[in-house]
Amino acid sequence: MPRRKSSAERLDDAARAGWLYYIAGQTQEEVAAAMGISRQVAQRLVSRAVETRLVRFWMDHPIAACLDLASRLRDRFGLMQAEVVPTAPGAGAGGDDGTVGLGEAGAAEITRWLEVETPIVMAVGTGRTLKAAIDNLPPIDCPQHRIVSMTGNIAPDGTAAYFNVIFSMAEVVQAKHFPFPLPVFVSSREERRLMHDQALIRATLDLAAAADVAFVGIGQMDEAAPLFVDGFISRDELVDVQVKGAAGEICGWIYDAEGVLLEGAPNTRTASAPIPGPRHCRVIALAKGRRKVPAIRAALEGRLINGLITDEVTAQALLARA
Repeated sequence: MPRRKSSAERLDDAARAGWLYYIAGQTQEEVAAAMGISRQVAQRLVSRAVETRLVRFWMDHPIAACLDLASRLRDRFGLMQAEVVPTAPGAGAGGDDGTVGLGEAGAAEITRWLEVETPIVMAVGTGRTLKAAIDNLPPIDCPQHRIVSMTGNIAPDGTAAYFNVIFSMAEVVQAKHFPFPLPVFVSSREERRLMHDQALIRATLDLAAAADVAFVGIGQMDEAAPLFVDGFISRDELVDVQVKGAAGEICGWIYDAEGVLLEGAPNTRTASAPIPGPRHCRVIALAKGRRKVPAIRAALEGRLINGLITDEVTAQALLARA
């Protein structure tokens, strides 16, 4: 006669069944086969895993609030698209917890665009959050699409720009990829004009301008500004643009609190393609966190973007300041 299992052992079985079903994505038949039990027993174990809270769906509680915040963001800023993900536990009041949540949400949105059958042009910017989204992409076969980088792929020291995502995309997305073979910043307006006049660069610029959708990151312009931290602009340049009212940047293009591009340097040295016009392109920004709120709000106010993926704490801050 088989030994009767203890309550701890039965709980272990429920945990194993719950993991196989909800995390590994197996069917109940596959769970039964893996554990050497009947389908009926597997079904009971999976149910027990939920009943005893061994399996928790952490998005269940905030989902309604997130949907409401997304709707309010669309209405307030005239957005074509807004998605709000839950702020990760432990993120703190500012939600400054890196890319948790946004990387996955961004990857899902990029995937939806790449899975359409009609050929599209997708432009991609740069940044930590956007790179996290690309790192979460599944393999996608979509040779009908063209993907173009909006930013140069050469860092100030001549090395590859780490947060340029076009080459990472090429590893998992089977499409035509068009890198932007320039530094992120050049030495002068004249040098930029000479480089942009090259036939190869001009073709890339034209392709970026024709994008159907663009995915971009947003950088703040405080002491932790990515452009400064990553060595693209000097401290003197940072202080100078701060004095001029710099609020944020997209692809190296620095703008003020109204979303208007600043005149003069460093924008005269930015080699990136212009931000696509939101009237003909879905420009979706992936950004969140207390530090980024002024930069995100300025981009929204200036209609530099018409789509936003953010988290609930950031959304609340954007709406409160609005």
